Amino acid sequence: MVLPPIFSLVGRTPLLQLTRLGTLPEGVRVYAKAEFMNPGGSVKDRAAAGMILDGMQSGHLPVSSALGSTTSTGIPTIIDATSGNTGIALAMIGAAIGVPVSLVMPENTSPERKAIMRDCDATVIDDVSAAEGSDGAFLAVREIVAKHPARYFYPDQYNNPANPRAHELGTGAEIWDQTHGEVTHFVAAMGTSGTFTGSARRLKHENPRIRTIAVQPDSPLHGIEGTKHMASTIRPSILDESLIDEVKPISTEASYAMTRQLARREGLFCGVSSGANVAASLDLAQNLPPGSTVVTVLPDSGTRYLGDRFWDETEDSH
Repeated sequence: MVLPPIFSLVGRTPLLQLTRLGTLPEGVRVYAKAEFMNPGGSVKDRAAAGMILDGMQSGHLPVSSALGSTTSTGIPTIIDATSGNTGIALAMIGAAIGVPVSLVMPENTSPERKAIMRDCDATVIDDVSAAEGSDGAFLAVREIVAKHPARYFYPDQYNNPANPRAHELGTGAEIWDQTHGEVTHFVAAMGTSGTFTGSARRLKHENPRIRTIAVQPDSPLHGIEGTKHMASTIRPSILDESLIDEVKPISTEASYAMTRQLARREGLFCGVSSGANVAASLDLAQNLPPGSTVVTVLPDSGTRYLGDRFWDETEDSH
């Protein structure tokens, strides 16, 4: 099967050293994986590509006849719940392989994200209330698929082993290679937990002494888009808690402030989960010995948060 070129563009993102966000202890370095440079603009491209490829190879998504065709007659529709980035990735890949895509999300998903999905010809179902959030979208998709199972291919990003496997084979392996095996700490926020679980699994396989730190909001009511407060939400089955050496809570305010600093001091225009990851990494780095190398992830671009008011704050602009 000859795949569309979009698949070859996923992954192999740069690893960037962060040097302008404050003083670090001597001999301690902090790096961030620029996942916003994936073709769909986020780390979720990796999981989406992995899950779609797995579905094609297993025969659950029989699309070989659709590749290179302008019709998708008889092909099941790809459907999943999303807060935005996975939906964009699935819409992009669905367009490339000629398969229809339907995406279920909370009504307060940003207009920018919905517009990108629709521009890739996906059907946006955004009638889940903001109060129900990503859990509500997850339950709504399950209800839709249960009624008409033959109509859909449901990747189920929260419970599909192909999600963390994409990071085990990709993100984690790339971090190991790009740091020449010198990484000592890996820090990542959890939504589906695919990025954390897969990357941590690969890094600990390479060196069991690597510390893996899971970042999550410090409250059930938070504004860190794409992340989960695990104690108050439906827990993804792909989350492997045995890989968590430490859980680092982060506030919405600290995440917003660091997101602004990434743009204004490093020139990296990223989303709020990037701010959460970097804030947690820099806090961790303050108490590490010389020779420590901390690696985190910049999950997506700030272009998906243009309407958010936190950009207008100026207290940390100098």
